Amino acid sequence: MRPGIERKHFSLKLALAAACMCVSALSTFASSAVVIRSDVSRSHREELIKRLRVITGWSNLNFDGNGLLRLSETQTTSGSESARLLLKEAVAGSNVIVLEDASSRTDVAFCRVVRGRWLRDESNKPPAFVVLIDFTDFHQLSGDAEARAAFDVGWGLLHEIDHVVKDSEDARDAKAAGECEDHINRMRLEIGLPVRVDYFFSRAYLKADSNFNARYVRLSFERQTKRYWLVWDATTVGGLHGDGQRALVR
Repeated sequence: MRPGIERKHFSLKLALAAACMCVSALSTFASSAVVIRSDVSRSHREELIKRLRVITGWSNLNFDGNGLLRLSETQTTSGSESARLLLKEAVAGSNVIVLEDASSRTDVAFCRVVRGRWLRDESNKPPAFVVLIDFTDFHQLSGDAEARAAFDVGWGLLHEIDHVVKDSEDARDAKAAGECEDHINRMRLEIGLPVRVDYFFSRAYLKADSNFNARYVRLSFERQTKRYWLVWDATTVGGLHGDGQRALVR
């Protein structure tokens, strides 16, 4: 399996059990394999839906009363066609994808996907994955407006879904975006946003207040010959490892 998905088993407890019941109960009519946990706050659901609507161009994309992701059948000329195709594959796919709020968790920088483990009758269940979303991390970003539009919670979720659906890899070379981000960059281009240049963030040499243990890092985006930057404090968001250079979204 691809390194973009950490292979630690994740006990889903009631979340995956509930997801299973929802998918089973609705399997006879347009069921969805993407489900959001019931304890994700309304504001975070709305934030995620808002971003996905902007990216896809589907104005009525939503989660239903059971938490299942419902896509639009309406034809649209706006938004990213590649993003719409990816979500269609995810919703109709053989993998269950559970979205969980991991806000303020120290082991999650922006987003992370882990392999799920069914508590009972695992051999009779479809493969399951949990996308951990730290909504608060996305609120820590500063920088150019174009770069912020190209990296929000919607883009983070699409990155993780691409790992699951496409089995895509992240970059191993510090000077590359990687297979997964190449797919996401195609979506950005389709709606006129700058593309992510690097998979790994680098240190931003900004002077911090000596009273605080800040460690500023940055990530670059590019459109034609112009460069755009995102900056954040990695001691708050997390993701520091070794020399301080690590992938944002895994």
